[in-house]
Amino acid sequence: MRFGIFVYDGVEPIDLATFGVLSMARRVEPAIAITTIAPAAGIVTLSNGLRIVADHGIDDAPACDVVIVTGGPGWAEAARSSATLAYLRQVHLRQADGRGRLASVCTGAMLLAASGVLAGLPATTKRRALAPEEPPIEILRRTYGDIDVREASVGDAGGSGTGGGVSLCIDATLHILAAMLGEDIATETARIIEYDRARAANGTFFPPVLATAA
Repeated sequence: MRFGIFVYDGVEPIDLATFGVLSMARRVEPAIAITTIAPAAGIVTLSNGLRIVADHGIDDAPACDVVIVTGGPGWAEAARSSATLAYLRQVHLRQADGRGRLASVCTGAMLLAASGVLAGLPATTKRRALAPEEPPIEILRRTYGDIDVREASVGDAGGSGTGGGVSLCIDATLHILAAMLGEDIATETARIIEYDRARAANGTFFPPVLATAA
């Protein structure tokens, strides 16, 4: 099963915990493959100046079973890219045909919203911000009246899903693993990354919102 991690200039490094969770999950399920996708292949500069190398650009991105869009302060510029939004819509169409899953973590949801794929669906994003920054979840609620914006660890709409802010990218990735490969894979991955207690607590006190509950 191939997972694609979508990155762009200005992504927050902690959102790459998505890659870390999947990397550890490969110890449980070796069939997992991971690739990075960006607007263009090559160097991507993260929000703190750290540079990573994207395996593929959107023009040569392989078909993935899951594409996870990361977040960070670069989301506003990324959400204005017509090429990026077209790519996300293309992935969404594959998902709508039952051939994959499109998801986001943190403010990656803002890119999904801008692409139009979250219309009519429950969704979440980062809730906390440092003043005078406006919380992204309020921007999402104010800008996209056709999205059912919720405060949750995960907003699961079946083929599409959104994760809450920053460290909740771990919960969102585990949620995706459970949906795609089974709860036993997610549970064992949470155990070996020593996140099982945190996952249980978040699931109890800040549970996912499902489309059926919208």
